[in-house]
Amino acid sequence: MDVAIVGATGDVGRAVCGALIERGDLGPTSRLQLVGRPGGASGEAVHGLRVDLIDAHDEHAPHIDVATRPEDVVADVVVMTAGRTLPTGTGQPIDRDRLAQDNRRVFEEYADALAAHGSGHEVVIVVSNPLELAVEVFARRLGRHRVIGMGAWLDTLRFRREIAATLGIRRHRVSGFVDRLHGDRMVPLWSSVRLRGLDPDERAEIVDRLRGDRTLASFRTEVTAAKQRISEAPDIAAAFAAVDAYPPDVQAVIRPYLTHQSGAKTAHGTANATADLVRTVLDGRDIVVAGQVLLDGEIELGGSPWRGVLGVPVAVGPDGWSRVMVDALAADESRVLWEVAQSINESVVAWGGGAS
Repeated sequence: MDVAIVGATGDVGRAVCGALIERGDLGPTSRLQLVGRPGGASGEAVHGLRVDLIDAHDEHAPHIDVATRPEDVVADVVVMTAGRTLPTGTGQPIDRDRLAQDNRRVFEEYADALAAHGSGHEVVIVVSNPLELAVEVFARRLGRHRVIGMGAWLDTLRFRREIAATLGIRRHRVSGFVDRLHGDRMVPLWSSVRLRGLDPDERAEIVDRLRGDRTLASFRTEVTAAKQRISEAPDIAAAFAAVDAYPPDVQAVIRPYLTHQSGAKTAHGTANATADLVRTVLDGRDIVVAGQVLLDGEIELGGSPWRGVLGVPVAVGPDGWSRVMVDALAADESRVLWEVAQSINESVVAWGGGAS
């Protein structure tokens, strides 16, 4: 199968290309299309990136080609990483309204081109921000089951890693999901946490110990307070070390936040989660992951079928996502998830999206 990376020369785009080739997800019979913008720096850099990837991976590289117009994007899986990115190291709040204003045109340009010139079967994995707006734009043009945002899966992997690190085990032994908007609007679903090799009673005892008597009603307040205390650390190394004192769900928010504040980026973590989703689509079997999707009543929130973009566990296969895989939520999870869903819809509408 073939994969196109829109925005291939950016930090995340380059990391995704390397991850897909190095893991063997794209063999010599597959095609990797590097997509840049005509008339800009990326339109030239994709040609150099192509040569660099061939030099690095010639023994097992797929066929690599270049596209510089949206209408020339052709692939089974399209990874959308193009657009302006989130700033790092500023110490200032992220202006998502400005980001949406700048990137909406880019989303619409590629979504319209795929709708007009694509095969009608592409699966789009969205990385670009604001991710919820990008999912909404592509889903309404291509069909909602063919569009998946990767942010909820990245947060899910972070949540699992923090639980695993606290317990001294590897991440693959932990399952559990995160629904999300972004950062402190992440909704860790503690009710979904499972630990391989333990029976339900043992798992419940460990989860109760990790979480304590906390509920999601106080989660945002905890995160805000943690950010304030961490900001008072004498240096960034001390700040990272101080994160270990917090529960795993708070750690899953604070560590990425500190990474951005340090001036670094989360390109490799983002690329790993994105490559996971690409591999899931290419695998040919339905596999449950978390992703932002455009829902149309598949779950109930606030006593009514919910419609709008939301990050939830979904079954993903070669044709995209097929069904939502949400077990019965705890009362605090259902309530906070409804609040987050409302906030997402309000933001998407303010950014010019939403149902017509």
